[in-house]
Amino acid sequence: MEIQIFKNAEFGEVRTLTGANGEVLFCGADIAKALGYANSRKALADHCKNDGVTNRYIIDSIGRQQEAKFINEGNLYRLIAHSKLPSAERFESWVFDEVLPTIRKHGAYMTENTLEKALTSPDFLIQLATQLKEEQAKRKQLEEQAEQDRPKVLFANAVETSKTSILVGELAKILKQNGVDTGQKRLFKWLRDHGFLIKREGTDYNMPTQRAMEQGLFEIKESTVIHADGHTSVTKTPKVTGKGQTYFVNKFLS
Repeated sequence: MEIQIFKNAEFGEVRTLTGANGEVLFCGADIAKALGYANSRKALADHCKNDGVTNRYIIDSIGRQQEAKFINEGNLYRLIAHSKLPSAERFESWVFDEVLPTIRKHGAYMTENTLEKALTSPDFLIQLATQLKEEQAKRKQLEEQAEQDRPKVLFANAVETSKTSILVGELAKILKQNGVDTGQKRLFKWLRDHGFLIKREGTDYNMPTQRAMEQGLFEIKESTVIHADGHTSVTKTPKVTGKGQTYFVNKFLS
């Protein structure tokens, strides 16, 4: 395991390493600090998924062995999405336009021992070249997949814990902004045709189906209307929950 350190005048140092499966890992404390989080442990606990956090032993600047938490790319997205720092977008560009391409371009980390062995052992050199070719192919595939998933992941993490529900028309606007050619009327029809909203005419028309409610995709907003003649009535409006927003955006984008 070789630590690679990337330095930036604005964001400081970010330590990275490459896991056994070719996955790039980032030092959680470095990322949290660069994104303006006051407490890196709390930031990782609040925003990162446990299966993307791993503990590794590293040697600090004065030679001591320290345990540090490293996070995968998915958790990196999550910390960026939740950062309140105005420069978070610049940090994202630096990581994805410079840091990751640099790591993936070289594939293998050539230490002095590796170089010496490669020069003295033809079999090892062939093995190393084969391994490098496989790693580069795997990393290219991971990079392409990450780039495809990036808009979906950022959006999903921004709304998956949202407490604010939105109207179907607002969801249509979000989908439109993400390249889905739809509008409010077409989205209502799609939701009815696919069993998320009730199709039959009547007081329940366009209300969420039982299945959609059980999935937590919708909630019903009730409002009391006082009419001019003094009588009151109750109106019901379907609203898409944060979980529903994530579900439908991912469904349409995939």
